[in-house]
Amino acid sequence: MSTALQAVDTLIHPGWIVPVVPRGTVLENYSIALSGDRISALLPRKEADNIQANRVLELPQHALMPGLINCHGHAAMSLLRGFADDQPLMAWLEQHIWPAEAAHVSAQFVRDGTELAIAEMIRSGTTTFSDMYFFPDASAETAQRLGMRCQISFPVLDFPTAWAQNADEYISKGLAVRHDLRHSDLISVCFGPHAPYTVSEENLSKVVMLAAELDVGAQIHLHESKGEVLRAVEQNGERPIDTLHRLGMIGPRTQCVHMTDLGDQDISLLAQTGASVVHCPQSNMKLASGSCPVQKLIEKGVNVALGTDGAASNNDLNMFGEMQTAALLAKLHTGDATALSAADALAMATINGARALGLEQRTGSLEVGKQADLIAVDLSGPETQPLYHPLSQLVYACNGSQVSHSWIAGQVVMEQRQLTHIDLNALSARIDSWQATIHKSEER
Repeated sequence: MSTALQAVDTLIHPGWIVPVVPRGTVLENYSIALSGDRISALLPRKEADNIQANRVLELPQHALMPGLINCHGHAAMSLLRGFADDQPLMAWLEQHIWPAEAAHVSAQFVRDGTELAIAEMIRSGTTTFSDMYFFPDASAETAQRLGMRCQISFPVLDFPTAWAQNADEYISKGLAVRHDLRHSDLISVCFGPHAPYTVSEENLSKVVMLAAELDVGAQIHLHESKGEVLRAVEQNGERPIDTLHRLGMIGPRTQCVHMTDLGDQDISLLAQTGASVVHCPQSNMKLASGSCPVQKLIEKGVNVALGTDGAASNNDLNMFGEMQTAALLAKLHTGDATALSAADALAMATINGARALGLEQRTGSLEVGKQADLIAVDLSGPETQPLYHPLSQLVYACNGSQVSHSWIAGQVVMEQRQLTHIDLNALSARIDSWQATIHKSEER
């Protein structure tokens, strides 16, 4: 755009801009302009003096970067944070989580749990998240009200829950949510078949057919542990990824979550089909599910994004922690200190996540014309000093508490650590009520 006396809504002068695209770039003495919901200029500071702005922000000790993208989670499960720790995956699910959900999950549970999750995510730098949970209409309504960008992966299961009785009802209700949100600028909707072990081949085939017909993506838990893969081979004679490929589910619009147990043939299949992998390192470590071979996937050209999973198995939704863990785990997993650089980890949490969700034309990097989804990170504190390399500092030293400002689609959702759309005192009172109710029922 021309910079000659053009008026913009907001003009920001940070110490550094980390646009993510091109990979590894750090811009000093640059400014960024926001007009409406878009980034309208990214230019040297001296040229920005010609721009008229309704608001000018001087942030000389801050790095400006794209908002982080949390590609997998179950937001309302924030209400079960710390509820059943130190359990193996299937015991955690079958003996603790599923019974608690059967007893307590409702539309209001989802609204309050999702608002708690969004408050935590905004305060730690996330501006887009993907949610797979019951009552997705309540999740979407909450995200929309709070100005948060979200992908709703509506659940599909073979068994009944508080939201639906069978796969056909899950699909019917989920597609109704998609129809209701078809004009939303913030919310997108895709299929969320839970896993190959909870959804029959017949119902997975229905998802494949409808997803192709509607040109909609799908997110699925896949190869979460060696045990899951072994059981599938014993029962079906093939690995879960091969079952999904046979059914036509593995493709460019598929988001494969976890993927800890992968052989070379699996990785080649992912590369050939263009499917994305969503790596959830902290949840996988906590549940002892295994470690996704991220470096091998990247070397084969597979798009790898990051997710936190739910707060019940993490126990936080902090993508700064996830970036750091992913980078360190890749180095440990490969025995190579150069594996998964800071720039690669940051890309996983931003542009790769946008690509996995089909949003790369809208968000995930700071580029003119894209949605103004960005955060300011204060690097002046003792935790991030001295400052030699801002990009490395963001990945290896920041913990999320340094995020001072956040914009989603050009709207301020946090300023100087204060949330603009969420009343934390009122929210805390509702969370306390849920904690008392759930704890009391657990004691019976």
